Amino acid sequence: MVTVFGGTGFLGRRLVRQLLDHAFAVRVASRRADRGRQLFGADDRVQLVAADVHDGPSVAAALAGAYGAVNAVSLYVEEAGATFESVHVAGARRVAAQARLAGVRRLAHVSGVGSDPASPSRYIRKRGEGELAVRDAFPGAILMRPTVMFGPDDAFLSTLLKLSRLPVYPLFGRGETCLQPADVSDVAEALARALQRTELEAVILECGGPSVYRYKDLIGIVARVAGRHPLLVPMPFAAWRGLARICERLPNPPITTNQVELMQLDNLASPHAPGFPELGIAPQPLETILRRMVAGGL
Repeated sequence: MVTVFGGTGFLGRRLVRQLLDHAFAVRVASRRADRGRQLFGADDRVQLVAADVHDGPSVAAALAGAYGAVNAVSLYVEEAGATFESVHVAGARRVAAQARLAGVRRLAHVSGVGSDPASPSRYIRKRGEGELAVRDAFPGAILMRPTVMFGPDDAFLSTLLKLSRLPVYPLFGRGETCLQPADVSDVAEALARALQRTELEAVILECGGPSVYRYKDLIGIVARVAGRHPLLVPMPFAAWRGLARICERLPNPPITTNQVELMQLDNLASPHAPGFPELGIAPQPLETILRRMVAGGL
């Protein structure tokens, strides 16, 4: 039995299916158990439980009797009752500590490339602090750091496709930031294999896709596959930060200052860290998934 916190999310629901394919039973722990029923139906290999990383008793109940656990809970926009500190640090520490108390054998914590407790970016800093908190509470934890993930119904390629319909496409800066996008299904498979391989305890895995793109080149690829030809116009990061501050006053901001900060940093897996090759995975090219998304009507 593997408990997956955030098992109904973008990565989590793919991970549940990959774990099932690897003959694990899965306990999906999420704030909304009804969402799990919609996604996984009446599969008797899947248990659905209500759990919130902010609530210790619900976390403990979700971990009872589990062999393994994965914390795939993430937060990209802070809101009342859910901050980067409460989710990525306190919540991560709570899951790791309760996993150790419950006698869980394998714990994987999903973070992100570039996570750094010394970063000036609040988001990146809290991700880094969360990794330290997890390792302190559960020393043998596997830390999974994927690059930006893509796939159907994502917030990455889907957004780029929608924006490519505009006659003018404003770039972040001059579009020179480098990205190494990873297929979300490949990351899910990597997590499933990591839980099976006992020699991977206390390892940091950095999983990036097979190609590195400059942001402006990636926009060009997306536009060409979609049959569109927007004019790419550089826009200074200072202007993006000002726009983000205004947008953050909205209930669902389309862009935040944290996202602008992230777009100023390359998003690349370390060539020195183990990742997809060590797990026997040949990652899917972005273009393959992109064509499927366009064919599906996005």
